[in-house]
This record gives sequence, structure tokens and C-alpha cells, in this order.
Amino acid sequence: MTTTDEQTHQNLMMKTGMLVESLPFMRRYSGKTILVKFGGHAMGKPDYVAAFASDIALLDQVGARPVVVHGGGPQIGEMLDRLKIESNFIDGLRVTDEATISVVEMVLAGGINKALVAAVAGAGGRAVGVSGKDGGLITARKLMATAKQADSAIQDAIDLGFVGEPSAIDVTVLDALMQHHLIPVVAPVGRGDDGKTYNINADTAAGAIAAALHATRMLMLTDVAGVLDKNGVLIPALTVSEAEALIKDGTVKGGMIPKVETCVDAVRGGAEAAVIMDGRAPHALLVELFTEHGMGTMIKADEELS
Repeated sequence: MTTTDEQTHQNLMMKTGMLVESLPFMRRYSGKTILVKFGGHAMGKPDYVAAFASDIALLDQVGARPVVVHGGGPQIGEMLDRLKIESNFIDGLRVTDEATISVVEMVLAGGINKALVAAVAGAGGRAVGVSGKDGGLITARKLMATAKQADSAIQDAIDLGFVGEPSAIDVTVLDALMQHHLIPVVAPVGRGDDGKTYNINADTAAGAIAAALHATRMLMLTDVAGVLDKNGVLIPALTVSEAEALIKDGTVKGGMIPKVETCVDAVRGGAEAAVIMDGRAPHALLVELFTEHGMGTMIKADEELS
């Protein structure tokens, strides 16, 4: 046997071993709902979008029921700049007037949503794009920000315009799509009781939908490995109580706080587990779901990890 033949044989054996390892996990997730939150920052990277779409299509093909919720902050900002509409932020939330919400809905439910649907189709999956307004999926309530007065403990309420948070989730439209082996791709805008359209943070929308679906997993794709301890080492698993304690003692800080809080809320609301993970790694979804150790930080209910 030549060196090339030996290398080919070794590669085949390695791939066979990986397949054998993954089979029990494929069976575990067959028929189970996997909600994946896909960030808007990744949409500007065609290779990454193609790899993500391929993983989503594969999840569907092996019997899982994937649901995608996507963001789109950078693309909204670019379109607002192009239209010369000024953007203002308070505590990371975009102040959204009537002109801005029209652009938000156009970019999220139009451009990004349909681009992801097309990418999944190109990878062999059958996806359908919906917004939170479709089928009454997301009912929104107005979200107010608060700011402390200078030299005072008093907090002022700040009107963010058409920025909302989920007040109710109706997954009927998602169940109908999945029953026909279609992959829902959700844009995070919702309809308020006042009939108005509201922009909803994609992480928040993903957590609320994962809870309502009683998802087996919510995978939150980020640009970090997961939750780190005070020494910068990845924590592979946390209970809800442990996660909340890390927020309280300052181990979890900055932009990671709302992500951990979203995962905690999702688990408390009905999701089996939520994972914060680095979505930049090649085929991150498959590594997390179909290997023994996975990647990222899994957050589960207290009794699940006790």
C-alpha cells in the first residue's frame, strides 16, 4: 500500500469513526425541535451563511425539526445610513420611529429572511420565511428604557418608539410548517395589541419562541466560546441557579448578561436546555448536537444537572 493509499484509508476510517459516534445523537434528536438563533453580523459572510444553511438542511434531513430566528442589526444600520435616517441607541436598543420601523421590517422580513431561505434551499432544505406578525406568532408589547437622573436614585422612563418585547407567543404557524417538513425562518418583528409593528431583539424573540415550542435545544450562536469563568476558562454546563449566581457576582458581565438571561428565561419557560456557543467554528451546530462533548455552555434546569 502506497503512502497515498494509507492516508486515504486513514481518512476513511476517521470519517467512519465520526459517523459511528454521531449516530446515537442523530437518533436522540430525531423528531425534536432545535431552535437556532443566527446573528445578523454573520449574514455579511457568504461562506459562513452557506455552511450554516448546510447544517440546518442536514438537521432536517436526519429527522430533527430546526427553527431559525435571525437578527439583522448591521444590515438595518446600513440601510438607514443609505436612506440618511439617523440611528440612536439607548442601552443597546435602537430608538425606532415610524420611518425606522418601516426600514427594520423591510430589512428583516424582506432582505435577510429571504436570503436565508434561499441559502437553505441551496443546501437542499425546504425553508419558509415568516415574520413574528404572521399567524399571530409574536404579540408584542411596548418596551420602555430607563435612565438614572444625575445625582439621584430616581429613574426616568424613556420611550424607545416601536421597540417591543414578546407578550405572547402562538406557535401554530410554526407547528403547521414543521408538520409538513418545512423549516421555519423567523424575522423578529411582532404586532402589538394596538395594531402597530414592533422591532424585537432577536435573542429575546428566540428565547420566547424556544420556550413556547418546548424546544429540546436552543442554540444561541455568538462570537465567543460560551460563558467563561473568572480565569477565562469555558464553563461547559450550568444550572439556571448557577448562571444567575455568575451574573450576580460579576463573572458574567457586559453583553453576555442579556444572552445568559435569555437562556435562563427560555429554560424556565419550557425549553429543555439552551446553549451559548461560538457559531464561527466550522459546522458548530453539528459538533454541538452530534458529538459527545459538544461545544459552548449548556444551561439547564436545576434538577437536570443536579
